[in-house]
Amino acid sequence: MGRLVAKYAPAALVAALLVATALAFVYTEKLKLTLSPILGTRVDKVFSPVCDCETDTAAISFRLRKRDWVTVDVIDRNGDSIRALVRNESTPRGRTTLRWDGRDEQGAVVSEGSYRPRVHLARERRTIVLPNPIRVDVTPPRIELVSLSPRSFSPDGDARRERITARYRVDEPARALLYVEGVQRVRKRGQRQAGEIEWYGKVAGKPMPPGVYAISLGARDTAGNLGPRTREKDVLIRYVALGRDRIETVAGSRFAVLVVSDAARVTWRLGKRTGLARPGTLRIRAPFQPGRYVLTVTANGFSDRAAVVVRAPKP
Repeated sequence: MGRLVAKYAPAALVAALLVATALAFVYTEKLKLTLSPILGTRVDKVFSPVCDCETDTAAISFRLRKRDWVTVDVIDRNGDSIRALVRNESTPRGRTTLRWDGRDEQGAVVSEGSYRPRVHLARERRTIVLPNPIRVDVTPPRIELVSLSPRSFSPDGDARRERITARYRVDEPARALLYVEGVQRVRKRGQRQAGEIEWYGKVAGKPMPPGVYAISLGARDTAGNLGPRTREKDVLIRYVALGRDRIETVAGSRFAVLVVSDAARVTWRLGKRTGLARPGTLRIRAPFQPGRYVLTVTANGFSDRAAVVVRAPKP
């Protein structure tokens, strides 16, 4: 009898293995044909839990085919649970959206890296790791102001020196930001690591008054981290400027004053007389009547003034 068992034992083992393999194959094929209980997955790709911005949490969203008791946690690369977002909660059919704040069970911000959502369905007796990785990024970008030009301009609408251009470099893909007097005024489209950003000297569509303005750059990366600003550099908004604000001359004589402007032409008024001239040295004959007058020079709607004191000629 023992010899008989020994004779047929290998054949029985092979048969058992074949049966097990067949059953495993059938089960695998059945799983392939079975519809997933989860569909329509949407998961944010990257975020920063410390950015204090609209991307300081990650959305995890999916649809259930049937109501179930759901547990959702976030796992690291080793498959270890970092944070449970929902524990055995009755969840209806349809879309479910949860948010993860990038912290572990103790409330500490997790290390930078990739994490995945894991969903357990009690009724289905299935645990599914969503294929969508979530990258936690808490390192802010650093931007360098390469050049800024011109250092004086006039946003007066005559298409001459209407804007300043800042060239920059960033150490990671990020959106460049331009600040004027510490206030963000321009946000660059795209996230190129090198490029140019421009300011047209306007706020809410209106040209800024003449004066000196401090310009600096910053950058915000895809995760939402805002990097430190560069050192400020001054630019001058100047529409028209006179070289002197007080001119003393003799009645009937000619005097000169420097006119600085980016405009092609300027108009001037002194007393009842007016004229048209190019920027540069403006020469005008003084009134024949001694007294105090105001010289007004205008370029594209912006003006500068100087007091003109006309004295009687010496006898």
